[in-house]
Amino acid sequence: MIVEVAELTIKPGDEAAFEAGVAKAAPLFLRSKGCHGLTLQKVVETPAVYRLRVNWETLENHMVDFRGSEEFQTWRSLVGGFFAAPPAVTHEDEAARYGA
Repeated sequence: MIVEVAELTIKPGDEAAFEAGVAKAAPLFLRSKGCHGLTLQKVVETPAVYRLRVNWETLENHMVDFRGSEEFQTWRSLVGGFFAAPPAVTHEDEAARYGA
């Protein structure tokens, strides 16, 4: 399982509209090949910064299948106007797990 982590800085005052856009976009991710769910976290210390975490079966499912799809274009049209800066995207692969 690969976890996409997109750090998104949102224009001040647009946080609620951005969150609503992500809610509308969630089904786009969920019906995409290899997507196993997503979460949106808001950084407590910096309320304009969010982290979108998407679980993908493979890196290709994100970088090729999703990014090359109509769903990706729709996602960007729903939320891209709220970005104060380009998203910073990384991918994680679990190295170890301790506890629950």
